[in-house]
Amino acid sequence: METVRPALSPPDATMMGMELAIRIHVEQLPEGLYLATSDDLAGLVAQGRTVAETLEIARDVARKLIEARRDRQAQLSLPAASAQSDYTIVVAA
Repeated sequence: METVRPALSPPDATMMGMELAIRIHVEQLPEGLYLATSDDLAGLVAQGRTVAETLEIARDVARKLIEARRDRQAQLSLPAASAQSDYTIVVAA
């Protein structure tokens, strides 16, 4: 599982020209592929052969979902990305 969390969570951010921090959950499927979902952004589902590819696809899906929401409303309830972020990594020991 890979989780991306902002260290600071400012109030709702406007989507125009601002980076947004979105937590992504990645799990390996029995077939060996990876599946990414997000509790922060409903509808975000991405699948790839590697974690990196899955996160890249998830970023593209998130961008499209945000653009679709931009057409319907002026704000999105996601924290703005900050200069500092916490990341969870998995290390084989």
